[in-house]
Amino acid sequence: MDLRQLNAIMAVSEHRSFSAAARALHTVQSNVSTHVARLERELDAILVDRRTGELTAEGEVVVLRALRIKAELQAIPADVSALRDDIRGTVRFGIIGTTGRWLVPALLAALKEGYPGVHLVVVDATTTGLLPQLQSGQLTMAVLNLPLSEPELTSEPLFDEERILIVPKTHELAAKDRVGLADLAKYEIVLPPPGTQFRNEVDQEAEALGISLTPAAELDGMRLLASLAFQGYAPALVPASAAPYGHGDDWKIVNVDDMTTRSVGLAYRRWTTLPAPARAVQQVIGEVVSAQGQLQPGINVTVDDNPPSE
Repeated sequence: MDLRQLNAIMAVSEHRSFSAAARALHTVQSNVSTHVARLERELDAILVDRRTGELTAEGEVVVLRALRIKAELQAIPADVSALRDDIRGTVRFGIIGTTGRWLVPALLAALKEGYPGVHLVVVDATTTGLLPQLQSGQLTMAVLNLPLSEPELTSEPLFDEERILIVPKTHELAAKDRVGLADLAKYEIVLPPPGTQFRNEVDQEAEALGISLTPAAELDGMRLLASLAFQGYAPALVPASAAPYGHGDDWKIVNVDDMTTRSVGLAYRRWTTLPAPARAVQQVIGEVVSAQGQLQPGINVTVDDNPPSE
């Protein structure tokens, strides 16, 4: 097998058809078909279902290995430059929006000062949206919710944060400074949808108390949830970093007792050695969280001073 064959199967995996893969590779469809067919003959296995364009189980295994090979090849120039004390290259970095609000500005400033040759491409998304991009190799690393259940990913802790309620000033809960989870069962509140990690954890804790929460709306995106509360729609249950400091003119932070904290960490692929630029970003993220995290209300820093490099 050769890199042309691996690039072809990776393109088919990403674009879900031979024609779309050919366009992405700036070639003709017959070339993509030929490369995939040769790879299938060599492995004596069907890698792509021609009716649907989807990978077979064998194809999934091949693409997973090919993505690791691609990542290692892309890291070679950066690692060679690093041996000359010249760390440069592009790092595609994902982050959940609530954390990005306070971490990204400080991260960019620290990288500009300490590693000016590192170019950071930031992707703002939910954990649900970041995980497949991380698994496919579209992202080198990502700050997202922990724990992870994906065996091909590993992570290191950054911080834990309390869960809070953002309450419109016109709502009767605004008269309180603290509430219990059971108190929220009396009201409609804005929540993430079922299946998201935050919602699953909240529902488990509610079930343990013998209660259920009634959604006023269900949105997969903490900043969007918070914005509804800011604008007076309904109270929103969110992590602490979803709200800016203090209280606004039209809203108030109410602390919620009896709830576990949400864990946030830095994740990357387990079997790929991080290239030098990514290791620089990893280091600076730890430094920024250690310095800035303790200034964020409701956040407890848990970053490891000596994180693993792979």
